[in-house]
Amino acid sequence: MEVLKIATAGSVDDGKSTLIGRILYDTKSLTSDKIEAIEKTSQQKGYDYLDFSLATDGLVAEREQGITIDVAHIYFSTQKKSYIIADTPGHVEYTRNMVTGASTSQVAIILIDARKGVVDQTYRHFFISNLLRVKDIIVAINKMDLVDFSEEKYNAIKLDFEALMQKRDYKDQNITFIPVSALKGDNVVQKSEQTPWYTGQTLLEHLENLNKEDVYNEGTPRFPVQYVVRPKTDEFHDFRGYAGKVYGGQLSVGDEVVALPSKTKSKIKDIYFYDEKYQTASRRTSVTITLEDEINVSRGDMLVKANDLPKIEKQFTATISWMDSENLQTGSKYLLQHGVHKVLAKVDQIHHKINPDYSGNDTEVNALEMNDIALVSFKLNKPIYLDEFKKHRTNGSFILIDTQSNNTAGVGFIQ
Repeated sequence: MEVLKIATAGSVDDGKSTLIGRILYDTKSLTSDKIEAIEKTSQQKGYDYLDFSLATDGLVAEREQGITIDVAHIYFSTQKKSYIIADTPGHVEYTRNMVTGASTSQVAIILIDARKGVVDQTYRHFFISNLLRVKDIIVAINKMDLVDFSEEKYNAIKLDFEALMQKRDYKDQNITFIPVSALKGDNVVQKSEQTPWYTGQTLLEHLENLNKEDVYNEGTPRFPVQYVVRPKTDEFHDFRGYAGKVYGGQLSVGDEVVALPSKTKSKIKDIYFYDEKYQTASRRTSVTITLEDEINVSRGDMLVKANDLPKIEKQFTATISWMDSENLQTGSKYLLQHGVHKVLAKVDQIHHKINPDYSGNDTEVNALEMNDIALVSFKLNKPIYLDEFKKHRTNGSFILIDTQSNNTAGVGFIQ
C-alpha cells in the first residue's frame, strides 16, 4: 500500500493537532480507550466539545499548555493509502522542528486561522515548504465556524496567500485551498453543508486522490551502497550484490552504471528483492543489485547511471537550518553526513542569514543561533558525490554532527 508522508504547519493555536485528531476520529482510527480518554478529559476541562488535540499532543507540558512542543508522528490508514503525519510546533523558536517534519514529507498542510488570516508564521512555514521542495501544499483555512463560514473572508485570505505564492522560486508546487473547521469536522473528512459555495474536495479526499506524480519530484537515480552482500554458501558461493535504496529515479537491468568514487563502469546484471528478481527498481525501493563485472564497490560508494553523474566536490555552498544551542561560526568543524558517507567539514564562510518572510532583507551575521537559516560555504577533507537540492532532495541534503557531543547540529540543502 502506498505511504504518504504529511507535515502540518501553522501558527500557535491555528488548530493543527485538532485537525489531525479530527481526521483520526472521523476515519475511525482512534481506539475506544483513546476516545474515552478524550471524552473524559474534555469534560474535566469543562468543554462542550471533544478536544481532539489530545489525540496527538503526547507530552504532559503539551496537554497542560494546549500547545505542540515536539514533533509527533501519527500513523493511520484508509482503504486506499497509509499515512504518516508529522505534527510540528507553531512557535518561531521551534523552526528546526518544522524543518525536521517537512524534510521527509511529500505533502504539507499549512493551517491559517480564518479570523487572523496570513501572519508572519505563514510566511515562515511556506518558505520552509518551498525550501524543502515539498510538492503538494494544502492551505487549510481553519476555524471557518468562527467567521460564520464566510466566503468573503475565505476569498480574502486566499488572495493574500496567492500574493505570497508569487514570491516563491519553486514553481512546481501544487497548491490547494480548502475551508475547514477542524473542531466541527467541516470539509475535513465529510463535505460541509455550511460551505455550499465551496465546490472542491474535502481534505481527506484530496489526500486520497493524490498520485505519485503529484507529490514526488522528478530526479535522476542515485544508489548509495549500504551493504555488500556475500552469503558464501554452497548455493551462492560466488554471489556479490550491493544492497541499498534507490533515490530519485529508477534503475533497470542492462543500465550502464558508474561506481563512485572509482568511476569504474559496468552494467546492471540483476535486481533482487529478497529472493525475487525484478527488471526495474523504482524510486524509494530497497533492493540488491548485481553487476556484470567484478569491480570494487564498498559501503559508502554510489552507483549512478553512466550518462548522468553527480558533482564530485570538496567544497560547496548550502542553505543551513541551524538546530544546536551552540552557535555555528566561521572556522568551526563538524562531521558532515551525506547519505552513508561521513566526512570532516569546516565552515568556510557565512554569507548571510535568510529572513524567511520573503522580504528579501537578508542579514549579515558572524554566527548562527538555533533556528537560524543561512547561506554557508564549507570545505571538506575529502570529496562527496552531490547534486543540487532543487534537483535531488536526497543527494542534495546532509546533516552536520557536533564532533564533541555527537548531536545533530544542523541540516543543509546544497545550492
